[in-house]
Amino acid sequence: MIVLGADHGGVKLKEAIKKYLDEQNIAYKDFGTFDENSVDYAPIASRVANAIVDGEAERGFLCCGTGIGMSIAANKVKGIRASVCSDPFSAEMTRRHNNANILCLGGRVINEEKAVELAKIFLNTPFEGGRHQRRIDQIAAIERGEKL
Repeated sequence: MIVLGADHGGVKLKEAIKKYLDEQNIAYKDFGTFDENSVDYAPIASRVANAIVDGEAERGFLCCGTGIGMSIAANKVKGIRASVCSDPFSAEMTRRHNNANILCLGGRVINEEKAVELAKIFLNTPFEGGRHQRRIDQIAAIERGEKL
C-alpha cells in the first residue's frame, strides 16, 4: 500500500503519480488535496506519515510547491525518513542509503513526467542495509532523544 498527499502546489504531481500507480495496479490511499485551492500542508503530511508508522502503508509520496514544507512536517513523525528529491540519483540514493519511506516532490520545481520518473525509482529501489543500517539506527537513536 502506498499513501499520497499534496497541497495546492503539488496536486498535479500527486495526480500524475496516482495515474502511474493505477497503470501498475499498485494500491494506494489518497489523503488529498484534490484541487488547486489553497490548503495547509502540515495536516496532510501528518496523515500520510502516520499511516506509514501505523503500518497501513509501506511508503508514501508528498507533494507541495517545493517538497520542503512537506518533508519538514513529515519528518516530525517518529519513524519517518522523508526526502526531497528532484533528480534520479537522489531518488535512488534516498532508498539505497537512507531507507527513506516518503518521497517529497515540488510542483514548482519539477514537472509531472519527472515526478513519475522519480516515483518509479523510489518504488523500485531497495534499501542496501549493511553499513547504512547502522546510520538509520543512529537516526532512530536521535528520535529517542539520545545524544550521539
